Amino acid sequence: MSPLRFITCGSAGDGKSLLLGRLRSDARQMQDDPHSAPQAAARTVGARSDQLDGTRLLDALAAEREQDLTIDVDCVHFATARRQFIAVDTPGDEQCTRKLITGASSAEMAIVVIDARQGMQPQTRRHSLLLSLIGVQHVALAVNKMDLVDCSPQVFNDIVADYGAFALSIGLPQPVAIPLCALQGDNVSRPSGRMPWYDGPTLLDHLATIEVDEEATRRAPLRFPVQAVNRSGADVHGMVGTLVGGELHVGQRLCVLPSGQTTSVARIVSADGDLQRAVAPQSITVTLNDDVDVSPGDLLCAADAPADVGQQFEVTLVWMAAEPLLRGRSYLMKIGARTVTATVLPLRYKINVQTLEHVPAETLQLNEIGVAELELDRPIAFDPYERNRDTGGFLLIDRVTQQTLGVGMIRFALRRSANVQWQPVVVDKRARQRLSGHRSGVIWLTGLSGAGKSTLANLLEQRLHAAGMRTYLLDGDNVRHGLNKDLGFDAADRVENVRRVAEVANLMVDAGVIVITAFISPFRAERRMARALLQPAEFIEVFVDAPLEVTEARDPKGLYRKARRGELRNFTGIDSPYEAPEQPELRLDTSRTTPAQAAAQLHEHLLACGMLTAL
Repeated sequence: MSPLRFITCGSAGDGKSLLLGRLRSDARQMQDDPHSAPQAAARTVGARSDQLDGTRLLDALAAEREQDLTIDVDCVHFATARRQFIAVDTPGDEQCTRKLITGASSAEMAIVVIDARQGMQPQTRRHSLLLSLIGVQHVALAVNKMDLVDCSPQVFNDIVADYGAFALSIGLPQPVAIPLCALQGDNVSRPSGRMPWYDGPTLLDHLATIEVDEEATRRAPLRFPVQAVNRSGADVHGMVGTLVGGELHVGQRLCVLPSGQTTSVARIVSADGDLQRAVAPQSITVTLNDDVDVSPGDLLCAADAPADVGQQFEVTLVWMAAEPLLRGRSYLMKIGARTVTATVLPLRYKINVQTLEHVPAETLQLNEIGVAELELDRPIAFDPYERNRDTGGFLLIDRVTQQTLGVGMIRFALRRSANVQWQPVVVDKRARQRLSGHRSGVIWLTGLSGAGKSTLANLLEQRLHAAGMRTYLLDGDNVRHGLNKDLGFDAADRVENVRRVAEVANLMVDAGVIVITAFISPFRAERRMARALLQPAEFIEVFVDAPLEVTEARDPKGLYRKARRGELRNFTGIDSPYEAPEQPELRLDTSRTTPAQAAAQLHEHLLACGMLTAL
């Protein structure tokens, strides 16, 4: 039979690592003497699970454990005469959700371990829900430490009933339940004399009988994500990648997504030479018969069974970062070989892992699971995750640190993704700039309350207006009287506040206007998002810098005094952070210059950088 890849999961202290050590030890003994049952447990007969720590088994496990650098989880390889196994051992504490998801994403089955004394724990529910979301096909329920409940069939049956009902409610396959004692080996690889009421298979026997559908990916529709394109000058020599679904043969008609171009296969090359046919999951190079535009990240599909294309999606998210997910914030989204920018639209709800209740939420915290809408900066080819993990699963990544923050599964494209398309116009930005007589762009003023942003913005607009330039000033307080009057001042609303302003500023730049914004805009991520909407020369970030003690002493609106008295929550600089720009185009220290001097410096910078160039 083909190798079986499985994952162990459950709460901390339930005995996952010890069970894995026992499986490995017993499997090795069975290989050495396939005609005899393992005797390793005999040395501990009569001992209880709370009297021995299984040190020998854990030491043996550590000796066998390898660090799999490709998935960042601990893997143990072992075999019996009947089968080879690749086991992924995941820690049970809440901080290790990342490893469980990584390991389960490539596993055919999962062993859910439960301490017979404790029954189902919150982490049991969390892990099981994740297994359901990821789509694990087979589940074994290992009720461990049965010796500590006097090998009671009633305790076992109650746990099996509870877990079976929960599995049914979340769509997880009904598990094969096995009572065992990992320390002493009962029902791990040999039947237990202490539990004569159980007549099912041992855990190792059950693992050996799991059927892995090796043909599933080959029967799936053809999917070939292009990872790289080999070129020599203008000539394309082949598309490099790995088949993640279906079969590919020479002469087959293809479509290239998301562009929709069609072509056919001229040649398939593998490490072993030319092929007439390739099947998933082979790594190959494909050349085409037509001169079509193919780029890394594109998806090659059979012309008669293409993937979907969309730009807005409903997705399930598992958040794995200490900093929360915030609606309106933009992240990098890596799906297959393509990386795009994704903005979190309204978070629909998060899931209470205890009750499965859908709870209204503005954010996702570490290890929380939720359903949200994502909007991308460009269309992508995809399949719903249930249909293809490789073309429906994705990562959310921090745009600066490149750290993975969360994982997600595309459920479906929103209808507006297909029905709302960009309408081309004849009068474009360049034409409007010519009418204005100058370039357009955004001067983004950021800094603490009281730093002088609004004063500086007004002085600058007066200068530009006097010079005959078309301008518009977006001030933080003013937009909260209309456009953003529904927003508060917590982190999520601050993100949304800046996102809306950035979109309005982008439209005004397209209209040929010089836009001046005066907002605290405390988070770097949102200022980067605003910059990304525009061309590089169209965005000027100006750090209006004044120390907190200076801005608090000025306190023109009395806001600092209210914040110090606790009357104003989430006030930047007091109980909400301000992330100063790291590389602004201009820094103005308003504690050392007058407003007029700062306005003059800013005007000179705009002249020097070409923002005010006449057309």
